[in-house]
Amino acid sequence: MSHTPVGKSRGGIIAFVVLGPFLLAVIYPMIWLLYTSLKSDSEIFLNPFALPHWSHLHFENYRRAWVEAHFSNYFWSSVVVTSFTVMFTLILGSMAAYGLARFRFAGKTALQALFLAGLMVPLQLSVVPLFFQMRSLGLLNSLPGLIIVYTATGLPFAIFILTAFFLALPQSLYEAAVLDGCSDLRAFWSIMLPLARPGLITVAIFTGLGAWNEYFLAFLFLSGPSDTGLGTLPLGLARISITSQFRSDWGVTFAALALVTLPALLFYSLLQKHIIKGISSGAVKG
Repeated sequence: MSHTPVGKSRGGIIAFVVLGPFLLAVIYPMIWLLYTSLKSDSEIFLNPFALPHWSHLHFENYRRAWVEAHFSNYFWSSVVVTSFTVMFTLILGSMAAYGLARFRFAGKTALQALFLAGLMVPLQLSVVPLFFQMRSLGLLNSLPGLIIVYTATGLPFAIFILTAFFLALPQSLYEAAVLDGCSDLRAFWSIMLPLARPGLITVAIFTGLGAWNEYFLAFLFLSGPSDTGLGTLPLGLARISITSQFRSDWGVTFAALALVTLPALLFYSLLQKHIIKGISSGAVKG
């Protein structure tokens, strides 16, 4: 018993020595991004890794990125697109996963294989027919169209993850709800769905971060003029060179990068503990 604290302390030291460099490799780029966004172009080129002079912090880089580069529009567009994508993916994905996990019907195996194929088929193979379909529906250059595309591409992953969670829930809970007079829909919304909260949070994190950082589909379906401000934050980063008359404005660029990175980092930091909890909850079938 007396050797247990010593063993734990040694294990902690070894873990710190081994994992410390990895922690530094992750944290330092974030810190470097933040203080570089407060430097002028000359400071960035002359001393790229030096700290800025505290008496000459260039907070105007953020103002220029927010106003002149239309990042205010890009930011709120990304908020809208990400929020609705997560909401629709959770609602539709949870209902489909619950049906696949709890009911037997003709064609169930084929439907599961179809959803699984959505994870295996490369996205690049479907963009051409998808583009023409969205154009025929009049949904190009619109945020609702991008939300539909993000939701459709995120559903296979959501269904795959949530099906495992619903399978892990005891069947007796559903049977007790039905005996108490609940309909299938009421049992789903009131009992089964709240119990799958770890899975829902896991799907929300990955779907939200994916939609927030996605560039390829946004570039294809929001290809309007750059001066309109229509687009998401990754598109805004690519359009900074246009607003600065094709001159590399590195201070504004780093400020824009910070505006893209910090919300996603904060979102992940607040919810990251639910990822491990969600994965471990769905790994063992009850």
